[in-house]
Amino acid sequence: MLDSCLLDNECAIDTVLCPEKSFDIIKRRLVIGGRKAVLYFIDGFIKDEVYEKILEYFLNVTEDEIKAIRDMKAFVRTKVPYVEAEACYDSDETVTQILSGPSVLLIDGVCGAALIDTRTYPTRSIDEPQKDKTLRGARDGFVETLISNTAMLRRRIRDSRFRVEYVQVGRSTKLDLAVAYIDGVADQKKVKTLMQKLKSLRLDGLSMTQEALSESLLKQAYLNPFPRFKFTERPDYAGASVMEGKIILLMDNSPCAMILPTTLADFFKETDDYYFLPAAGTYNRLVRLLVVILTVYLTPFYLWMVLQPNIWPDFFSFLLPQKALALPLFAQLLVLELIIDGLRLASINTPDTLSNSLGIIGGLLLSEFAVEAGWLNSEAILFMAFVSIASYAQPSYEMGYAMKFQRILFLILVQLFGGWGLLAGTVLLFAVLLSTRTLFGWDYLYPIWPFNARDFYKLFVRNKAEEQRQDG
Repeated sequence: MLDSCLLDNECAIDTVLCPEKSFDIIKRRLVIGGRKAVLYFIDGFIKDEVYEKILEYFLNVTEDEIKAIRDMKAFVRTKVPYVEAEACYDSDETVTQILSGPSVLLIDGVCGAALIDTRTYPTRSIDEPQKDKTLRGARDGFVETLISNTAMLRRRIRDSRFRVEYVQVGRSTKLDLAVAYIDGVADQKKVKTLMQKLKSLRLDGLSMTQEALSESLLKQAYLNPFPRFKFTERPDYAGASVMEGKIILLMDNSPCAMILPTTLADFFKETDDYYFLPAAGTYNRLVRLLVVILTVYLTPFYLWMVLQPNIWPDFFSFLLPQKALALPLFAQLLVLELIIDGLRLASINTPDTLSNSLGIIGGLLLSEFAVEAGWLNSEAILFMAFVSIASYAQPSYEMGYAMKFQRILFLILVQLFGGWGLLAGTVLLFAVLLSTRTLFGWDYLYPIWPFNARDFYKLFVRNKAEEQRQDG
């Protein structure tokens, strides 16, 4: 605890922070009203222009004005000319506040410390996210600063019931989190459960923010690839989710907002659905569902046709390979899966100035040259090219990998058991989905199981009720 002795308080903070060993931890000695004082802050975290005015006011405080002040609450209330200021009496909390950005003022003879929150973080502009762009709508996106993200939500939701609760997790990183919801619209039991889970986390640190946090909140089977959390970098989509009763979890140092609870149906909704007429939004949603199904079943179904050509009508013959190669079709499809993923990873690390030329080279290697060399069938390349491009029909990376793993499993089962393998894989897929639970215990297949007619209809049809919640 911090008492009125400046030397003891200073020693307690210096023992933990060691400012003499960290050049960016600034310790500034002052004299305020004839009393010795010490100011701690992180270089680069304070607003210089604002603090210049605050220090000018402090240095003009007279001895008579501060003579009767013995408690920091009284000093903050009468002598700190800044809005965001409060008193703190716990030394550990004071150290955490210094590392988080606010400056801390200690005064000899005054019990406690003054926390003055003039912090500002280095941040980028709120440009539209690269991954989740829209043809219409807002062009701003979440950034790595928590306060900026909550402000963008506040700008869109001017409801007096909108709540943003703060919690801090991680012993080392002490990550700042914000839980945003509308009181009376979001399920209060779920809000309470989430807050309890966050406060009960005993973690040393959360360096990779959203993924580390999601794995800590919900333990799941290692071999289950289906994501239980949906992320978005768009404030407009996050705001629409809040209006629908969802809970938004925002993390400092991350531009991704976590949407809770999340079921399988949520991954087939996109921001553009809300910016077009209901007919166009419905059409896009139906196309997206169809394309996602094709990305899982197209190549396994094609492999089944090639392995058992006699069971198919003659008009399907144009889909069959025109010549046999030394490499079986099953191996070709697996090789193409690996090559496409390799090129995708390479493109991420390719400088922008070289991306176009390397993309052309990669396309040539996977098409004409590979066919002429007799390595791959043109039909296999065609189907895998469609699958690769169509996998971006839904914006979630995690769901894209889940679909890929299911497709590879189907390929293996079809190669071993033919059509029965594809049927067995489908049954296994539904069994996994039925056994998957969300953070709050919801069925992952809702509204298919348990069946809800209204929400099942909304899965396929975009109507105005999804865009704007109507209060009864």
